[in-house]
Amino acid sequence: MKYRVLGKTGYKVSEVSFGAWAIGGTWGSVDDNTSMKALEKALEVGINFFDTADVYGDGRSERLLSKLSKSTKEKFYIATKAGRRLNPHTAEGYTKENIENFIDRSLKNLDVEKIDLLQLHCPPTEVYDNEELFYGMDEIVKKGKIAYYGVSVETVDEALKAITYPNVSTVQIIYNMFRHKPNEVFFKKAKENNVGIIVRVPLASGLLTGKMTKDTTFEDDDHRKFNRKGEAFDRGETFSGVDFELGLKAVEELSKIKPEGYTMAQFALKWILMEDAVSCTIPGGKTPEQVMQNAASSDMPDLSAEQMEAVKNIYDKYIKDSVHHLW
Repeated sequence: MKYRVLGKTGYKVSEVSFGAWAIGGTWGSVDDNTSMKALEKALEVGINFFDTADVYGDGRSERLLSKLSKSTKEKFYIATKAGRRLNPHTAEGYTKENIENFIDRSLKNLDVEKIDLLQLHCPPTEVYDNEELFYGMDEIVKKGKIAYYGVSVETVDEALKAITYPNVSTVQIIYNMFRHKPNEVFFKKAKENNVGIIVRVPLASGLLTGKMTKDTTFEDDDHRKFNRKGEAFDRGETFSGVDFELGLKAVEELSKIKPEGYTMAQFALKWILMEDAVSCTIPGGKTPEQVMQNAASSDMPDLSAEQMEAVKNIYDKYIKDSVHHLW
């Protein structure tokens, strides 16, 4: 496993880290015992950064990470998120008081005195103009409840606005073979501002694993069934906003240029890691086997310029027109 610095935090994090949404919920049925084995395997293969949120299973994945920390002496970092507990989820709800209340709840779930990294959880676009909130985040840091803070964003424009605040340490954003736009302007600006980039949805909700077909079915509580048109939250979080059948066609083309010895998922993860502005990517892992496979991509050979160009050509042909302008 290779490690990179996570922006202003200074944390050296595994470039393939762990996204804990799937072990919390809305990805079909999960078993906590299997989830714990996946988390333990993550530590074993060198993963030291875990991304979660207070709404994943209503704190379920936070509590699993607390259990993990009690079971080991190994040091690892936990990033959680706050804001999506607001009901309704509106810009007006993003006050220092509300966010601090959510943080207090996460501190209990995680059973820690200080959170390593707190991220605002895909707030409405207007929130990025709320200077008072960001000054409030600075105050929460001074209180010792959080070490650093960042934002999880939906769009490149939100990311660019977020990093104008000097103490935003990280930005979490969707970037994958189906979502190229962050690489146009944002990555360069983030590097200039020493902002860590956490890449989520690296496998486009599983589409880029190459294991799905048009006959693949999903459980009723799986967002890949109920959120394809953005019924529950931003459509871009599900299959990166790509039409399922169109995505399958693009994956078929990508599989033809996949390097020998890689799984399709490893090819997709390595493609992300070819960008040096990226601090880490956070694929989910429901099982120890998935975690091992994901982690192995860190030590696989770099992709060639020709392979990178071929991925871009497939994106331009199949995907760009339907997603590039939206996020």
